[in-house]
Amino acid sequence: MTAQNTKKTKRSTDEMISGAVDRQQSWLNNRRIFTRQFLRRFNVFHRKPDESRNQQNNAKVAKNQSVLRDYWFPILCAMLVVIIAIVVITVKINAPVKVIVPTVPEPIIKPVNIEQRATDKVATVTEPSFDIVRIEQDGKIVIAGRNCAESNISVVVNNKVVATEHTDKNGEFVYAPHNVLKSGNYEIYLIDADKNIKSKDSVFVYVPEKDYKNSLSLLMTENGSKVLQFPQSVSGDLVISKIDYLNTGRIVVTGRALPKLRVSLTLNNKYLGYARVSNYKNFGLGADVGELKSGEKYKLIIRLHDASGKTIATKKHEFVMPKATGCEDTFYTVRRGDSLWIIANNFLRRGILFSIIADCNNITNPDLIYPKQVLHIPVK
Repeated sequence: MTAQNTKKTKRSTDEMISGAVDRQQSWLNNRRIFTRQFLRRFNVFHRKPDESRNQQNNAKVAKNQSVLRDYWFPILCAMLVVIIAIVVITVKINAPVKVIVPTVPEPIIKPVNIEQRATDKVATVTEPSFDIVRIEQDGKIVIAGRNCAESNISVVVNNKVVATEHTDKNGEFVYAPHNVLKSGNYEIYLIDADKNIKSKDSVFVYVPEKDYKNSLSLLMTENGSKVLQFPQSVSGDLVISKIDYLNTGRIVVTGRALPKLRVSLTLNNKYLGYARVSNYKNFGLGADVGELKSGEKYKLIIRLHDASGKTIATKKHEFVMPKATGCEDTFYTVRRGDSLWIIANNFLRRGILFSIIADCNNITNPDLIYPKQVLHIPVK
């Protein structure tokens, strides 16, 4: 039994070895076949690359020739269409342009939107301005104006803020206090309280002592003055207080009138000039009239003019010329609003000669004179 088992084991090992050798031989054989095929292919690619490329190019050329041969008619039509389009575009560019004017229908008149106009006006407002400044018959003042919408605006009277109002959506405001204004002169301007912008224009207001209906309101602008409220009766507010005739042939007329307006002088229908009334209602006007004969009658006309130059009041004086006063007898009483320059211009023809009057009256400060001060005028 032992001998038989030994034989079987030996035989089985031989078979295993034989099978292994056979598998190895088969694997080597397959490897040699694969290597030959690979080298053959590689050799073809390495030695003849141009031939392969030429074959591909020849195939493409043949294909293109086949496409041209099969589709030459559609290609030709497309080329003709492109050429025609180019020609048409060129002709249109060079052709003259014809303008056809359409018929315009009649304009349709629409109602004006007042609110929209007010809104547009407010949009352009850049600084406060006045619309109305007047004195009512009971002596109360009414001030109306405009500024930017929904802004604060201060009313300044004689350099003192008296009220601050708020504008509405249209930029408008009204200031109407309950107290009555005292007689006198007032200068009013506006200030934007939010932006601290002062109005370019100001308003001068004159309130008389007795009758408020004769109040005066002037809008003072860069181009002159504009009347906002004119007195109903002005004849009583134009008064001639004194007429001086100097031995130099010069006449000087002083008086009182509405402030800020102009007064002109005519002697025997000859225009002599004009003067502006001061804030304190005083005026003085001097003019060369030549020799006036003593004892003869003369007609002197004083006219009061508004801001536009229209005559609103006239005073006529017919007088007999007295004897000319000498240089030692000419005196002048200072009034509120006077200055040595104005006095010298009226009496001595030139305001720059004010120093002569100052020296004659021992005035050390020419800018300081007082109302009711009597000045000696050296007219010679």
